[in-house]
Amino acid sequence: MGISGKSSRTQSFALGFISCFVLSNVYLMHHGSEYFMINTNESDSVMSKIYEAYAPSALEYAIDNDSLLPRHNQVYVPSSLEQYFIENLDNLGYDSVDDPVTCNIYKDPNITTPSIHAQLTEYSGFLDSYENATKNFQPIPDLLKEIQTSNNYDVCKTARLDPNINDIRAFFPGDNLCSTQSGFIEPLLPPMRHHGICTDVRAHLYDMNYLVHDFEAMCRTLKPTSKRILIDMGASLLFHAKAGDKAPVQPVVNLINLYKKFGFHFDHIYGFEVTPFEAEKVYKKLITKEYMTSYHWINVGVTKKRKGKLNPLHSIVKQFSEDDLIIVKLDIDTASIEVPLVRQLLEDKDDVYHKLIDQFYFEHHVHQEELAPYWKLSMEGTIKDSFELFHGLRKKGIPAHFWP
Repeated sequence: MGISGKSSRTQSFALGFISCFVLSNVYLMHHGSEYFMINTNESDSVMSKIYEAYAPSALEYAIDNDSLLPRHNQVYVPSSLEQYFIENLDNLGYDSVDDPVTCNIYKDPNITTPSIHAQLTEYSGFLDSYENATKNFQPIPDLLKEIQTSNNYDVCKTARLDPNINDIRAFFPGDNLCSTQSGFIEPLLPPMRHHGICTDVRAHLYDMNYLVHDFEAMCRTLKPTSKRILIDMGASLLFHAKAGDKAPVQPVVNLINLYKKFGFHFDHIYGFEVTPFEAEKVYKKLITKEYMTSYHWINVGVTKKRKGKLNPLHSIVKQFSEDDLIIVKLDIDTASIEVPLVRQLLEDKDDVYHKLIDQFYFEHHVHQEELAPYWKLSMEGTIKDSFELFHGLRKKGIPAHFWP
């Protein structure tokens, strides 16, 4: 989602890791020990000098008199933890198809390095605090409706986990989160799931609390005309399931509820599922009343054909615009279809997907010991393949997450 079509009074420049404090039309910024007072009505020459001084940055912003909005860009900045694993995939044995162990990195500091082990332990604690804050967060109203009514992006502040903390990085001190076009997200880490599976796999198999979402940043990319879209390939309709039920709450239902909790109500949900369902059961028993106006149940499998009607990347994603919020989830347990679809995102021959997709979730079944009992014969490829694929998507401009 970009911020195209902004008025001429908007000045765009790179800030790097500069903190910004808004004082009416003036921004007080600091970069290291240096401080700047910037009036948003300054001339282009003044803004250009700042750009020239700090252009080699990770983050790009658009500043106007009303808000601080993240601009779409393809610059991805991984955390130091993610970068370590990307650089050491072979050394860790993640290039093997012999189901390598991954949980040992949390137990033995000699598997990685003492400093990386300490950082992993510290990050796990930060993640627990973030999880608690997310659970305790009180649901907020539809953010887009508030923006449409007031055209005031101050409402995005209500999506902060703590009203007294204006940056999600405060929950993860240091270089622990990755910077993307949709805000900050979690680093790509083994075991490609919640680290809790290393101690209790059944309790954490579908645990989504390792995912980090910067909902305030996502809110600031919305426009009054935006649509909020979820494309679910490998859909489940167990909306009524609750924790403790024999049928577990499905991760995608938890995802929908999480977005809703933080003020994002999907206008359209496209659910593709190859397993046959009786239409009467779907509409009378499975889809709840609140989703009757937004849920599109498509009871067929998806195709990997680039321009196929049943390829949602082609037939649905491309029908929307950069101003829309587009979330894509892929989990159909068929590598021969899934991987080519993900490759289409990575290759992006029409140069559109990185501009359109705001978040991408994918369960990539590769050879790994901890998940081998669950993935079984669906495993194909290596952990190295997966890390390089997801890291490549992120570098391309598509915030990609391991899906449970």
